[in-house]
Amino acid sequence: MRLTTKGRFAVTAMLDLALRESRGPVTLAGISERQGISLSYLEQLFGKLRRNALVTSTRGPGGGYTLAREADDITVAQIIIAVDEPVDATQCAGRENCHDNHRCMTHDLWTDLNATLFNYLSNVTLGGLVRQHKAKETSVIHDKRVPEQAAASAAAGAA
Repeated sequence: MRLTTKGRFAVTAMLDLALRESRGPVTLAGISERQGISLSYLEQLFGKLRRNALVTSTRGPGGGYTLAREADDITVAQIIIAVDEPVDATQCAGRENCHDNHRCMTHDLWTDLNATLFNYLSNVTLGGLVRQHKAKETSVIHDKRVPEQAAASAAAGAA
């Protein structure tokens, strides 16, 4: 699969933005710090995302980026396409020349996989990822007691 760092970083950065934009424009420096993605790389990605009308920018103090439309109206496929990321499982990039300048025996398999993957990513919205992330955040309860205390408490509750 050729979904490389560029596509993963773009989706990650967009999810970070979607999770925080309710408090105002989100800075690339903040996304960079939280996600461990270089600021210069984010600037390149967000230039492409802006040109593809997925984000809008606000200049000046308090400036940053916001989504250009509702998170439920932005798909993962749109994000990946916006940053020029190929989603292609074929060796030949669809040119049908992967086996001595001829089509390989498994070309249709990989082409079908491309279509399935693209269809899946077209049905995953940024809004869905936000809801999924928030649900996981609230469902994780950390027991900060010493492991022996937690085990004793659990055993007492079972009795």
